[in-house]
Amino acid sequence: MRSIVVVFAALCATVAGFAETINFDKATPGAVPPGWTVAMTHKGGAPKWEIIKDDSAPSKPNVLAQVSNDRTGGRFPLAVYDKASVKDGTLSVKFKAISGGVDQAAGLVWRYKDPDNYYIVRANALEDNIVLYKVEKGERIALAPRGTPSKTYGVKHRVPKQTWSTLSVSFQGNVFTVSFDGQKVFDVEDSTFTAAGKAGLWTKADSVTCFDDFQIEGK
Repeated sequence: MRSIVVVFAALCATVAGFAETINFDKATPGAVPPGWTVAMTHKGGAPKWEIIKDDSAPSKPNVLAQVSNDRTGGRFPLAVYDKASVKDGTLSVKFKAISGGVDQAAGLVWRYKDPDNYYIVRANALEDNIVLYKVEKGERIALAPRGTPSKTYGVKHRVPKQTWSTLSVSFQGNVFTVSFDGQKVFDVEDSTFTAAGKAGLWTKADSVTCFDDFQIEGK
């Protein structure tokens, strides 16, 4: 009887998958939070991710911020969460674009293999748009929203500065659904990366961006 219960519990865990919300409030200010790895796509000044206190944080007191401001345009700082690998699921994060003359970007990364291979959706407060890309062998390629011409570059959408917003993406098989502040923005179809991978956060160039309440669900 006990073996049946154990098997049933394992099956339930498999169905339920993985779910976690990280608010960074127990992490040490000035350091990278435990369970996260800092990386970067392309060359430029080293990224600097650290925990800082923010009185405006959705869940006080701490947030995770990318605070380096190297202006190299093709430089993409990454913070990768090491404790989960998911194939299908949902990511969500609250973010605030602080500054940046080249870019003011916040992104979510999934099916991450290494700094040169992953999917990423980002919101940009300078361009007021949201774009989903694949980074394949180090090349960042914009993927057109479903139902638009093949060269369509994301979707125009207001992304406020100095204000907390929520970016999320659901990924099931080859279909990815992007939402902003709880409203669906667009879908994308792509089959470049099909295996489970890590998830994380992303910025570009001199973007100084704060993140809070990183949520990951999947299996």
